[in-house]
Amino acid sequence: MRHACAQATRRTDVDLELVMENDQLHSTKEQVWLVAGAVATLTAAFAKGCVPASGTQDVLVGCGAAGAGFLAADLLSGIYHWGIDNYGSASTPVFGNQIAGFQGHHRKPWTITKRDFCNNVHGIAMPTMMWAALLLVLPSNCALDVFGSVGGLFVLLSQELHKFAHMKKSELPKSIVMLQDMGLLIGRKAHGQHHTAPFENNYCIVSGAWNSFLDESKLFYKTEMLIFRLTGVEPRCWSEPNDDWREIAQE
Repeated sequence: MRHACAQATRRTDVDLELVMENDQLHSTKEQVWLVAGAVATLTAAFAKGCVPASGTQDVLVGCGAAGAGFLAADLLSGIYHWGIDNYGSASTPVFGNQIAGFQGHHRKPWTITKRDFCNNVHGIAMPTMMWAALLLVLPSNCALDVFGSVGGLFVLLSQELHKFAHMKKSELPKSIVMLQDMGLLIGRKAHGQHHTAPFENNYCIVSGAWNSFLDESKLFYKTEMLIFRLTGVEPRCWSEPNDDWREIAQE
């Protein structure tokens, strides 16, 4: 884990002018331990759900729960991505850094491809670890434990899968390319639609399975209208892209 997180890249944060102040591309020891703790806790929760399983019926229930967890992670990634893309600012409590980070990502989307694994996913490690800890203290339930741990794992990995969607196929392992081509992971072409003005669609970044439904049903737009009527706050995607959204050409 530590080796994977700390692997060297040809271009470092010294070579790239990053959008966020004090940002970096390499993983710190704290980030490595945080992500390792999240993975360990999620693994323990998954094992807890598998231990009482016996017989074909339990295996089928577990497989169904794992699939449902995977789909739930994709949906949650889209809801969260929509929220931080459209509301709040760098000064927003709790979510400010994430909001600023995603705004910066729209300006320089290629920088995500240079990030070490733990540097890229650590922001969601603590919430997923807390979720897994909750599963561990609840009574054993195969369906719930497998659903929650698999869903939590893919929520944790969502930002790395997002990174893969910005990389060329020649830069990715063949297994990842195959999963992208099968539609099991979000691919470069599908995610590229999100980086086209007015940045109001294709928010899901795990598999993208929910994107068609969410966009065609206009669920996010209806939610934006409701928020606007209740608070008077417009989402960013209603406005013409400004300098915070306009992509800067890669040198």
